[in-house]
Amino acid sequence: MKEKLLVIVGPTAVGKTELSIDLALRFKGEIISGDSMQVYKGLNIGTAKIKPEEMRGVPHHLIDCYSPDHNFSVAEFQELATKKISEINSKGKLPIIVGGTGLYIKSVTHQYQFSTADKDEEYREKLIKFAKTHGNEVLHKKLAEIDPKTASKLHINDLKRVIRALEVYHATGKTFSQLLEEQKLETPYDLLMVGLTMDRTKLYDRINRRVDNMIEEGLIEEVKKLLELGYDERYNSMQGIGYKEIIKYLRGEITLEQAIHLIKQGTRRFAKRQLSWFRQMPEIHWFDMTDEQPEVKEKNLHNIYELIAGKFQFMKN
Repeated sequence: MKEKLLVIVGPTAVGKTELSIDLALRFKGEIISGDSMQVYKGLNIGTAKIKPEEMRGVPHHLIDCYSPDHNFSVAEFQELATKKISEINSKGKLPIIVGGTGLYIKSVTHQYQFSTADKDEEYREKLIKFAKTHGNEVLHKKLAEIDPKTASKLHINDLKRVIRALEVYHATGKTFSQLLEEQKLETPYDLLMVGLTMDRTKLYDRINRRVDNMIEEGLIEEVKKLLELGYDERYNSMQGIGYKEIIKYLRGEITLEQAIHLIKQGTRRFAKRQLSWFRQMPEIHWFDMTDEQPEVKEKNLHNIYELIAGKFQFMKN
Protein backbone atom coordinates (compact mmCIF):
# COMPACT_ATOMS: atom_id res chain seq x y z
CA MET A 1 0.00 0.00 0.00
CA LYS A 2 1.38 3.41 -0.97
CA GLU A 3 2.31 5.90 1.72
CA LYS A 4 -0.02 8.87 2.00
CA LEU A 5 1.16 12.39 1.23
CA LEU A 6 -0.60 15.75 1.15
CA VAL A 7 1.20 18.68 -0.48
CA ILE A 8 0.22 22.35 -0.20
CA VAL A 9 1.85 24.57 -2.82
CA GLY A 10 1.52 28.07 -4.21
CA PRO A 11 3.37 31.36 -4.47
CA THR A 12 4.87 33.13 -1.49
CA ALA A 13 2.43 35.14 0.68
CA VAL A 14 -0.66 33.36 -0.66
CA GLY A 15 -1.58 31.84 2.72
CA LYS A 16 -0.06 28.33 2.72
CA THR A 17 1.17 28.42 6.32
CA GLU A 18 -2.19 29.35 7.87
CA LEU A 19 -4.01 26.70 5.84
CA SER A 20 -1.44 24.00 6.61
CA ILE A 21 -1.84 24.45 10.38
CA ASP A 22 -5.61 24.22 10.02
CA LEU A 23 -5.34 21.05 7.94
CA ALA A 24 -2.78 19.43 10.22
CA LEU A 25 -5.05 19.94 13.24
CA ARG A 26 -8.09 18.69 11.37
CA PHE A 27 -6.51 15.66 9.71
CA LYS A 28 -3.91 14.52 12.29
CA GLY A 29 -1.02 15.85 10.24
CA GLU A 30 2.62 16.74 10.68
CA ILE A 31 4.21 19.40 8.50
CA ILE A 32 7.36 19.08 6.41
CA SER A 33 8.74 22.39 5.16
CA GLY A 34 9.18 22.39 1.38
CA ASP A 35 11.15 25.63 1.46
CA SER A 36 14.82 25.57 0.43
CA MET A 37 15.75 28.40 2.84
CA GLN A 38 13.95 27.52 6.05
CA VAL A 39 16.40 24.69 6.77
CA TYR A 40 18.93 27.33 7.87
CA LYS A 41 19.24 28.39 11.50
CA GLY A 42 19.15 32.13 12.06
CA LEU A 43 17.39 32.91 8.78
CA ASN A 44 13.98 33.56 10.29
CA ILE A 45 12.44 36.88 9.34
CA GLY A 46 13.66 36.97 5.74
CA THR A 47 12.37 33.45 5.05
CA ALA A 48 8.98 34.11 6.71
CA LYS A 49 9.71 31.13 8.95
CA ILE A 50 6.81 30.10 11.14
CA LYS A 51 7.21 31.08 14.80
CA PRO A 52 6.91 28.37 17.50
CA GLU A 53 3.79 30.00 18.96
CA GLU A 54 2.13 29.92 15.51
CA MET A 55 2.59 26.14 15.17
CA ARG A 56 -0.26 25.48 17.64
CA GLY A 57 1.39 22.25 18.72
CA VAL A 58 1.71 20.83 15.20
CA PRO A 59 5.09 19.10 14.67
CA HIS A 60 7.19 20.78 11.96
CA HIS A 61 10.13 19.15 10.18
CA LEU A 62 13.07 20.35 8.03
CA ILE A 63 13.19 23.73 9.74
CA ASP A 64 16.37 25.00 11.49
CA CYS A 65 18.42 21.97 10.47
CA TYR A 66 21.72 23.56 9.38
CA SER A 67 23.95 26.56 9.93
CA PRO A 68 24.01 29.05 7.04
CA ASP A 69 27.37 27.81 5.76
CA HIS A 70 25.87 24.43 4.82
CA ASN A 71 25.37 23.94 1.09
CA PHE A 72 21.89 22.42 1.15
CA SER A 73 20.85 20.69 -2.07
CA VAL A 74 17.68 19.38 -3.65
CA ALA A 75 19.04 15.82 -3.46
CA GLU A 76 19.57 16.24 0.28
CA PHE A 77 16.07 17.63 0.69
CA GLN A 78 14.66 14.68 -1.23
CA GLU A 79 16.42 12.20 1.04
CA LEU A 80 15.40 13.92 4.29
CA ALA A 81 11.79 14.56 3.25
CA THR A 82 11.32 11.00 1.99
CA LYS A 83 12.45 9.63 5.37
CA LYS A 84 10.13 12.00 7.23
CA ILE A 85 7.17 10.95 5.09
CA SER A 86 7.75 7.32 6.05
CA GLU A 87 8.20 8.16 9.73
CA ILE A 88 4.99 10.20 9.86
CA ASN A 89 2.99 7.55 8.02
CA SER A 90 4.29 4.88 10.40
CA LYS A 91 2.71 6.81 13.29
CA GLY A 92 -0.65 6.82 11.56
CA LYS A 93 -0.36 10.55 10.87
CA LEU A 94 -0.68 12.44 7.60
CA PRO A 95 2.54 14.01 6.25
CA ILE A 96 1.91 17.46 4.78
CA ILE A 97 4.63 19.08 2.68
CA VAL A 98 4.15 22.84 2.56
CA GLY A 99 6.23 25.12 0.39
CA GLY A 100 6.92 26.97 -2.77
CA THR A 101 10.24 25.60 -4.03
CA GLY A 102 8.98 23.76 -7.10
CA LEU A 103 11.95 21.53 -7.86
CA TYR A 104 12.25 20.51 -4.21
CA ILE A 105 8.57 19.56 -4.06
CA LYS A 106 8.59 17.59 -7.30
CA SER A 107 11.85 15.83 -6.42
CA VAL A 108 9.92 14.19 -3.59
CA THR A 109 6.46 13.75 -5.11
CA HIS A 110 7.92 12.16 -8.24
CA GLN A 111 11.25 10.91 -6.86
CA TYR A 112 13.71 12.36 -9.34
CA GLN A 113 16.97 10.45 -9.59
CA PHE A 114 19.92 12.76 -8.97
CA SER A 115 23.24 11.53 -10.32
CA THR A 116 26.51 12.45 -8.64
CA ALA A 117 28.56 11.02 -11.49
CA ASP A 118 28.28 14.17 -13.59
CA LYS A 119 29.96 16.46 -11.06
CA ASP A 120 32.98 18.31 -12.41
CA GLU A 121 34.70 20.42 -9.76
CA GLU A 122 37.17 21.95 -12.23
CA TYR A 123 34.41 23.07 -14.60
CA ARG A 124 32.38 24.39 -11.67
CA GLU A 125 35.28 26.55 -10.49
CA LYS A 126 35.66 27.85 -14.04
CA LEU A 127 32.00 28.93 -14.05
CA ILE A 128 32.31 30.58 -10.63
CA LYS A 129 35.27 32.62 -11.89
CA PHE A 130 33.35 33.47 -15.07
CA ALA A 131 30.42 34.79 -12.99
CA LYS A 132 32.74 36.90 -10.85
CA THR A 133 34.38 38.39 -13.95
CA HIS A 134 31.38 38.87 -16.23
CA GLY A 135 28.46 38.89 -13.78
CA ASN A 136 25.64 36.51 -12.87
CA GLU A 137 23.40 37.83 -15.64
CA VAL A 138 25.85 36.83 -18.39
CA LEU A 139 26.17 33.33 -16.92
CA HIS A 140 22.38 33.05 -16.71
CA LYS A 141 22.13 34.04 -20.40
CA LYS A 142 24.63 31.30 -21.18
CA LEU A 143 22.27 28.79 -19.55
CA ALA A 144 19.25 30.30 -21.34
CA GLU A 145 20.90 29.63 -24.70
CA ILE A 146 21.45 25.97 -23.78
CA ASP A 147 18.44 25.20 -21.60
CA PRO A 148 15.80 27.96 -21.76
CA LYS A 149 13.26 25.88 -19.84
CA THR A 150 15.49 25.54 -16.78
CA ALA A 151 16.78 29.11 -17.08
CA SER A 152 13.23 30.49 -17.02
CA LYS A 153 12.73 28.91 -13.58
CA LEU A 154 15.95 30.21 -12.05
CA HIS A 155 16.70 33.72 -10.84
CA ILE A 156 19.76 35.44 -12.29
CA ASN A 157 21.38 35.44 -8.84
CA ASP A 158 20.61 31.78 -8.10
CA LEU A 159 24.21 31.08 -8.97
CA LYS A 160 24.37 27.63 -7.39
CA ARG A 161 21.55 26.19 -9.50
CA VAL A 162 22.56 28.01 -12.68
CA ILE A 163 26.04 26.54 -12.38
CA ARG A 164 24.63 23.11 -11.57
CA ALA A 165 22.47 23.14 -14.71
CA LEU A 166 25.45 24.15 -16.87
CA GLU A 167 27.58 21.50 -15.18
CA VAL A 168 25.02 18.79 -15.95
CA TYR A 169 24.97 19.79 -19.63
CA HIS A 170 28.77 19.91 -19.78
CA ALA A 171 29.10 16.42 -18.29
CA THR A 172 26.20 14.63 -19.98
CA GLY A 173 25.51 16.52 -23.21
CA LYS A 174 21.86 16.76 -22.11
CA THR A 175 20.07 19.68 -20.53
CA PHE A 176 18.80 19.46 -16.97
CA SER A 177 15.20 19.79 -18.16
CA GLN A 178 15.73 17.05 -20.74
CA LEU A 179 17.11 14.65 -18.14
CA LEU A 180 14.14 15.27 -15.87
CA GLU A 181 11.66 14.76 -18.72
CA GLU A 182 13.28 11.43 -19.61
CA GLN A 183 12.64 10.04 -16.16
CA LYS A 184 9.54 8.01 -15.43
CA LEU A 185 7.61 10.58 -13.45
CA GLU A 186 5.06 8.47 -11.62
CA THR A 187 4.53 9.29 -7.99
CA PRO A 188 5.31 6.53 -5.49
CA TYR A 189 2.77 8.02 -3.06
CA ASP A 190 -0.95 8.06 -2.48
CA LEU A 191 -0.65 11.72 -3.34
CA LEU A 192 -2.95 14.72 -3.10
CA MET A 193 -1.71 18.15 -4.13
CA VAL A 194 -3.56 21.34 -3.23
CA GLY A 195 -2.52 24.61 -4.87
CA LEU A 196 -3.42 28.09 -3.68
CA THR A 197 -3.56 30.96 -6.12
CA MET A 198 -4.66 34.60 -6.00
CA ASP A 199 -5.28 37.58 -8.22
CA ARG A 200 -1.85 38.94 -9.13
CA THR A 201 -2.54 42.50 -8.00
CA LYS A 202 -3.71 41.33 -4.59
CA LEU A 203 -0.85 38.84 -4.25
CA TYR A 204 1.72 41.51 -5.09
CA ASP A 205 0.14 43.84 -2.52
CA ARG A 206 0.42 41.09 0.11
CA ILE A 207 4.05 40.55 -0.86
CA ASN A 208 4.82 44.27 -0.54
CA ARG A 209 3.18 44.42 2.88
CA ARG A 210 5.00 41.30 3.99
CA VAL A 211 8.35 42.86 3.11
CA ASP A 212 7.45 46.03 5.04
CA ASN A 213 6.55 43.86 8.02
CA MET A 214 9.88 42.02 7.77
CA ILE A 215 11.74 45.32 8.03
CA GLU A 216 9.62 46.32 11.03
CA GLU A 217 10.20 42.94 12.70
CA GLY A 218 13.98 43.34 12.47
CA LEU A 219 15.28 41.93 9.20
CA ILE A 220 18.16 44.43 9.20
CA GLU A 221 19.22 43.34 12.69
CA GLU A 222 18.90 39.69 11.68
CA VAL A 223 21.28 40.18 8.74
CA LYS A 224 23.70 42.20 10.91
CA LYS A 225 23.88 39.33 13.38
CA LEU A 226 24.50 36.79 10.61
CA LEU A 227 27.30 38.94 9.19
CA GLU A 228 28.85 39.26 12.65
CA LEU A 229 28.85 35.46 12.87
CA GLY A 230 30.80 35.31 9.61
CA TYR A 231 27.94 34.37 7.30
CA ASP A 232 28.10 36.61 4.24
CA GLU A 233 27.29 36.44 0.53
CA ARG A 234 29.89 33.70 -0.01
CA TYR A 235 27.22 31.27 1.18
CA ASN A 236 24.18 30.23 -0.83
CA SER A 237 21.92 30.86 2.13
CA MET A 238 22.87 34.53 2.17
CA GLN A 239 22.11 34.89 -1.53
CA GLY A 240 18.42 34.49 -0.75
CA ILE A 241 15.97 37.30 -1.48
CA GLY A 242 15.98 39.73 1.42
CA TYR A 243 19.44 38.83 2.62
CA LYS A 244 21.64 39.85 -0.30
CA GLU A 245 19.84 43.20 -0.61
CA ILE A 246 20.19 44.06 3.08
CA ILE A 247 23.88 43.09 2.94
CA LYS A 248 24.35 45.64 0.14
CA TYR A 249 22.54 48.25 2.23
CA LEU A 250 24.66 47.56 5.31
CA ARG A 251 27.79 47.91 3.19
CA GLY A 252 26.66 51.28 1.88
CA GLU A 253 26.24 50.09 -1.71
CA ILE A 254 22.55 51.00 -1.85
CA THR A 255 20.08 52.93 0.30
CA LEU A 256 17.53 51.23 2.54
CA GLU A 257 14.78 52.44 0.23
CA GLN A 258 16.52 50.81 -2.73
CA ALA A 259 17.05 47.59 -0.76
CA ILE A 260 13.36 47.37 0.15
CA HIS A 261 12.36 48.06 -3.46
CA LEU A 262 14.67 45.28 -4.68
CA ILE A 263 13.36 42.81 -2.12
CA LYS A 264 9.77 43.50 -3.12
CA GLN A 265 10.62 43.30 -6.82
CA GLY A 266 12.63 40.08 -6.38
CA THR A 267 9.88 38.47 -4.32
CA ARG A 268 7.19 39.38 -6.86
CA ARG A 269 9.29 37.87 -9.65
CA PHE A 270 9.89 34.78 -7.54
CA ALA A 271 6.14 34.37 -6.99
CA LYS A 272 5.60 34.56 -10.75
CA ARG A 273 8.19 31.81 -11.32
CA GLN A 274 6.60 29.67 -8.61
CA LEU A 275 3.22 29.85 -10.30
CA SER A 276 4.75 29.06 -13.70
CA TRP A 277 6.42 25.97 -12.24
CA PHE A 278 3.36 24.64 -10.45
CA ARG A 279 1.04 25.32 -13.39
CA GLN A 280 2.94 22.58 -15.22
CA MET A 281 1.85 19.97 -12.66
CA PRO A 282 -1.57 18.59 -13.70
CA GLU A 283 -1.98 16.77 -10.37
CA ILE A 284 -2.61 20.00 -8.46
CA HIS A 285 -6.15 20.88 -7.38
CA TRP A 286 -6.25 24.69 -7.49
CA PHE A 287 -8.16 27.01 -5.18
CA ASP A 288 -8.41 30.75 -5.79
CA MET A 289 -7.99 32.58 -2.46
CA THR A 290 -8.49 36.10 -3.85
CA ASP A 291 -11.90 36.76 -2.34
CA GLU A 292 -11.58 36.91 1.45
CA GLN A 293 -15.23 37.55 2.21
CA PRO A 294 -16.17 35.18 5.07
CA GLU A 295 -18.69 33.16 3.07
CA VAL A 296 -16.32 32.73 0.10
CA LYS A 297 -13.38 31.84 2.33
CA GLU A 298 -15.55 29.34 4.22
CA LYS A 299 -16.67 27.73 0.96
CA ASN A 300 -13.05 27.38 -0.20
CA LEU A 301 -12.04 25.78 3.08
CA HIS A 302 -15.05 23.44 2.99
CA ASN A 303 -14.12 22.30 -0.52
CA ILE A 304 -10.51 21.69 0.52
CA TYR A 305 -11.67 19.74 3.59
CA GLU A 306 -13.98 17.60 1.48
CA LEU A 307 -11.25 16.92 -1.08
CA ILE A 308 -8.83 15.74 1.60
CA ALA A 309 -11.45 13.79 3.55
CA GLY A 310 -12.43 11.97 0.37
CA LYS A 311 -8.82 11.08 -0.36
CA PHE A 312 -7.73 10.18 3.17
CA GLN A 313 -11.04 9.20 4.79
CA PHE A 314 -9.76 7.21 7.72
CA MET A 315 -7.56 10.08 8.89
CA LYS A 316 -10.32 12.61 9.51
CA ASN A 317 -10.93 13.41 13.19
